[in-house]
Amino acid sequence: MHQLLQQIFSGLAAGAVYASLALALVMIYRATDVVNFAQGEMAMFSTYIAWTLVNAGLPFWAAFVLTLVASFLGGMTIERIIIRPVENAPVLVTVVVTIGLLLIFNALAGWIFTYTLQEFPSPFPDRTLFGALMTTRDLGVIGVTLVMLLLLFIFFRFTATGLAMRAAAQNPESARLCGIAVGRMLAIGWGLAAAIGATAGIMVAPVLFLDPNMMGGVLLYAFTGALLGGITSPVGAVVGGLIVGVTENLVGTYLIASQLKLTVALALIVLVLVFRPNGLFGAAIVRRV
Repeated sequence: MHQLLQQIFSGLAAGAVYASLALALVMIYRATDVVNFAQGEMAMFSTYIAWTLVNAGLPFWAAFVLTLVASFLGGMTIERIIIRPVENAPVLVTVVVTIGLLLIFNALAGWIFTYTLQEFPSPFPDRTLFGALMTTRDLGVIGVTLVMLLLLFIFFRFTATGLAMRAAAQNPESARLCGIAVGRMLAIGWGLAAAIGATAGIMVAPVLFLDPNMMGGVLLYAFTGALLGGITSPVGAVVGGLIVGVTENLVGTYLIASQLKLTVALALIVLVLVFRPNGLFGAAIVRRV
């Protein structure tokens, strides 16, 4: 029983990271109807920025905040310069563009920082809590994720910009008629998604070690969480990410070898697409032709 609870709490910590990245995927999908396949590599590159700032002597949390600001501005710039010119192109064109971004960020990171594994400092001491059921690092990761989600809820629920972003994502034409600058809202959405992804990368780097390919598996788990919860539902992305984190931990511990845990994500994707394509919280979208 003790081991089971241990794996559940550890899975929740991993799921919190997946939930963050899944939320970033959902935000961009709601705004553009396209999955950003470069989300993981953008998060990885942001993590390298944080690593560089920490190595330059900045305190961890100062580097964390500066990285989020840089990621936000970088996300807005990508939307303005790269995504906006193809926003009215067929969906496949935008997908190819995001895959191109994935390759560019991966190659840039390897060129600038090399492909050598680097240790990334954790702001949380690795001590056990509650009878060794979880560690302070796990609790810290969950706490950071919850704070981020709370801030996002307040932003989207109680600020004018947040409400305008929700309107622009749900009905761009009506939002334009109401005087909302839809293009600017999309840019802010990409910026927020980049900052959320950066948070996920920084939280997972102390566990995985830092290298240009570290977010490949994390992105797969996050994508699974987004599909499971509903690719159109922010709440579903969070719940789906947590479910995936706990599931892959339990299955990897009790059913299959830990090296095969990625197959859990692939199996979940197939099951969701076959039996519940809209996910647990997603809504069916009907388009008139």
